Amino acid sequence: MSRTQPAGTPLGDAFHVYDTTLRDGAQREGISYSVADKLAVARHLDALGVGFIEGGWPGALPKDTEFFVRAAAGELELRHAVLVAFGSTRRAGLTASADPQVRALLDSQAPVVTLVAKSDRRHIERALRTDVAENCAMVADTVAFLRAEGRRVFLDAEHFFDGYRHDADTALRVLEAGVTAGADVAVLCDTNGGMLPLGIAEVVAQVAQRTGFRLGIHCQDDTGCAVANSVAAVQAGATHVQCTANGYGERAGNADLFAVVGNLVTKLDMPVLPTGSFGELTRTSHALAEIANIAPDTHQAYVGASAFAHKAGLHASAIKVASELYNHMDPEVVGNGQRVLVTEMAGRASVELKGNELGLDLASHPEAVSTVVSTVKQREAQGWTFEAADASLELLMRSALGEQDAVPFALESYRVIIEHRADGVVMSEATVKLIVDGERLIATREGNGPVNALDAALRAALTPSRPWLEDVELSDFKVRLLAPGGSGMGHGTDAVTRVLVESSDHAGSWTTIGVHGNVVEASWLALVDALAFAALRERSAGSVPTAPAQAGL
Repeated sequence: MSRTQPAGTPLGDAFHVYDTTLRDGAQREGISYSVADKLAVARHLDALGVGFIEGGWPGALPKDTEFFVRAAAGELELRHAVLVAFGSTRRAGLTASADPQVRALLDSQAPVVTLVAKSDRRHIERALRTDVAENCAMVADTVAFLRAEGRRVFLDAEHFFDGYRHDADTALRVLEAGVTAGADVAVLCDTNGGMLPLGIAEVVAQVAQRTGFRLGIHCQDDTGCAVANSVAAVQAGATHVQCTANGYGERAGNADLFAVVGNLVTKLDMPVLPTGSFGELTRTSHALAEIANIAPDTHQAYVGASAFAHKAGLHASAIKVASELYNHMDPEVVGNGQRVLVTEMAGRASVELKGNELGLDLASHPEAVSTVVSTVKQREAQGWTFEAADASLELLMRSALGEQDAVPFALESYRVIIEHRADGVVMSEATVKLIVDGERLIATREGNGPVNALDAALRAALTPSRPWLEDVELSDFKVRLLAPGGSGMGHGTDAVTRVLVESSDHAGSWTTIGVHGNVVEASWLALVDALAFAALRERSAGSVPTAPAQAGL
């Protein structure tokens, strides 16, 4: 039999970080893990160092059954975590040994089994249609049977907090049935997610005092308090906390693993992960978001891209003195980083700090700082937004420092034609006339839209002399209409258009912006900045001429 205790965590078996992403997290709308996905998620969680990984419900779901088969066959080697099978107690009127669902839990070969049992009298009588005595017998018989077969057992007391409020004696009786039969942990579940932190702490403390059992906590996020509720339960005595990666789960989700662990480690000084693993929090969060095919939450605590991003000038002034004045912790500890956003709210300190972030010494050039601050404020009043377009901001900063324009051409003119053909196909054709290295070039290309056609024509003209452009791709394109003057959403043809273009090459990606009353001109401005920034990157690598022609824009 495989080990039943986590390995390599400083607190060992004294405190459990229990992950249920592959079972409870998979119930989130929009998530559908393949078996290969489930194996990949488990490997990431194990590498992070969680203590227990709940792999799913074998016997109930074919994919979960296959997952355990493949894990037992050697496709999942766990260094830190213990694999857990989730399932229900025997049905009323059967013996545990004769219940096929209980047998499936054994067949999974998971060394630990978590059993879900109803602890709310109303659910026992209305949903299970049995009485409290039989429900407790179902719990006790199943736990005892699995223990006799060499399995470690945890008991998930479903709807515990609602049940405890309605009929505390019944809720405690269910816990006693499981623990007396051999369950190691009685997990108190806020299944409906309706609790608040003080209520959680009060109930956990009462149950601990009345029973002396080892308690766990499982919180849903329907009140937005799942993380706070989980931490409150730990402070009240729970030594087993159940979470999901990025808070995935049914309805509003579950307690976010990364926020809970972040709080336990940095606020309660509890080393719940193996040494060296805490710095992998951000990377692991993003990797699991990729597998789930869900965009990472940029504002997620600890691991979000904006978790340590500062926009207000007042913040930046303080951070310039000492970063901890506006950061609750060093972001690098969790593998994240601090960012300064330059917007109309920015002051001189924000611009200087952002320059440092981009490798530019603006602090030594106060006149350049003044130029950037005034330009940003003026342009943002017209609808520009530089916090989403670092590449355009860097070009603006370099221009203020007096660096030569990186645009590798001068524009004579461009023209875009949209053709609706007889067969219903709509095509765009763009012609650009440029001066490149003193030579007049004309290129015409078709595309599936005006921006695509302009991009293709630009590349056709420039690539012969700038072959590195072949590696540059236009990877994303966003358009937003703003009311005249740049504020709010506009209506009609007089609206100002904001365009964001994301470009990429083998080394990374960058975003540029263009704003104009004409969507094609706004797109052109963003495209020109994208190529200018690409040229800047190549010039920094030493492969672009140091004196590109000025752009006539």
